[in-house]
Amino acid sequence: MSRDARWKALLELLVERGRLDVEAAAAELAVSAATIRRDFDQLAEQQMLLRTRGGAVVHGVSYELPLRYKTARQASEKQRIARAVADLVAPGEAVGLTGGTTTTEVARALAVRDDLTSGSPALTVVTNALNIAAELAVRPQFKIVVTGGVARAQSYELVGPLADGVLGQITLDVAVLGVVSFDATHGAAAHDEAEAAVDRLLCERAERVVVAADSSKLGRRAFARICAADAVDTLVTDTAADAAAVERFEEAGIRVLLA
Repeated sequence: MSRDARWKALLELLVERGRLDVEAAAAELAVSAATIRRDFDQLAEQQMLLRTRGGAVVHGVSYELPLRYKTARQASEKQRIARAVADLVAPGEAVGLTGGTTTTEVARALAVRDDLTSGSPALTVVTNALNIAAELAVRPQFKIVVTGGVARAQSYELVGPLADGVLGQITLDVAVLGVVSFDATHGAAAHDEAEAAVDRLLCERAERVVVAADSSKLGRRAFARICAADAVDTLVTDTAADAAAVERFEEAGIRVLLA
């Protein structure tokens, strides 16, 4: 296992559990205790965790794991979801993409669609996610519009009033939301209120709204509300989604696609 892969796994385990013991982490990742101690020390230097005697605990600012350290959890599910979402987009449309691992996969799925290899433009993509804009900018057939704003290190998303100014001047055919949680009663939500505010504006400017979320995000609640459930037209999730949860979304008038 490479160092980057170990760090990603360690940080995600730490976020889940709050505390990790050196020996237990070494056994779980099948590496030596000396390697884990060295990893913990280096991650502590980057203020990604706090070292303790015999282990590490969550750093006070690390409850939301930065995007670059997230493991490919549910990777195959997210890729299936992304392909299904991409199929909902017609050539020539204006698409809004929020930040996140699933929406990044949506961007990649759009980039390789055979019917989007040419056009003027083949697609207009509006995003506040720097990583998505960078990946799609090499596609000359895509018109890429990036909002202004201040970048959040955790998600590479631009937030704040500068982003609001751009979004107030555009209209979209579809907005694709990556969310932390989606519930039929409480709606879609994010960890950060500034991200949620930009995502909300994307929804308001769109003719239709699609939530792209793997099944682990369903039925959960998070701090900052993006929009109510009735603002969402379609939910695309994976086949592991709880049947009762799917039924609640459908009862709320949301089309549910299982990828």
